[in-house]
Amino acid sequence: MGFYEAVLISVMTAATPLVLAAIGELVVERSGVLNLGVEGMMIMGAVCAFAGAQMSGSALVGVVCGMIAGGAFSLLFGFLTLTLVANQVATGLALTILGLGLSGMIGESFIGLPGVRLPVLDIPVLSDIPVIGRIVFGQDLLFYASIGLVIGVAWFLFRTRAGLRLRAIGDNHGSAHALGVSVIRVRYLAVLFGGVCSGLAGAHLSLVYTPQWVENMSAGRGWIALALVVFASWRPLRLLAGAYLFGAVSIGGLHAQALGVGIPSQFVSMLPYLATIVVLVLISMDRRLTLINRPASLGQPFVPER
Repeated sequence: MGFYEAVLISVMTAATPLVLAAIGELVVERSGVLNLGVEGMMIMGAVCAFAGAQMSGSALVGVVCGMIAGGAFSLLFGFLTLTLVANQVATGLALTILGLGLSGMIGESFIGLPGVRLPVLDIPVLSDIPVIGRIVFGQDLLFYASIGLVIGVAWFLFRTRAGLRLRAIGDNHGSAHALGVSVIRVRYLAVLFGGVCSGLAGAHLSLVYTPQWVENMSAGRGWIALALVVFASWRPLRLLAGAYLFGAVSIGGLHAQALGVGIPSQFVSMLPYLATIVVLVLISMDRRLTLINRPASLGQPFVPER
């Protein structure tokens, strides 16, 4: 494997959990709900995926466990914010804190154990094509799932009637309710979808990116995913490009160190988060980028009139 091929594969691997978590949050925010608990759902997906794979010996079982964990946490968020009408910001932050603590407790007995890696899909003939073979046709299942989800969400939001309903709820939930759309049901489904995607992102971390369990291994990627949604101005294809940009930033510093460039390891670790801050500042300087596609009812509770 050539150097540049290895770099590209590393970037794609680093970007995949960001794509998975961010595309789920994009759907959630398009419905008018702001879920800041992505980090908590992701870390719960990571620990449950690792535990499920470790106990069953199957990485696919681990992936399913990660999806269930992320979905369960998202339903908890939905119950608190959509049914009990709790504050979405405070609930999301509490969900992240809960996830970080609970994952540490669940994963305590799995620290130091060898992980079960999700195998790559070695497609005959196609994987042997020079340069693009390993990059395009030799990835893991979750990589292809992330690409498929981005394409599927883009089609769903802008080419289907159900997607139009979801966007209408995000723009004006009162008007959507007046037209007979079940706002709470649609938002529950969107929140569940976002949680499952975050669980998949966590599963990728513990089964592909670093196949082992390390406490707090999500390392702030949930917050980067939240920033990616704003960076992409709530557009799925822009989100995909942004995720690979952030993946390149995080991997570029590591490869620069490998080539002998004198960059402190602490600076390399902070590069993705520094890039996040810079991008958000640049976006905020042009309000058109943040307002043109932003759901108007984002973060606003909906209480139907009785």
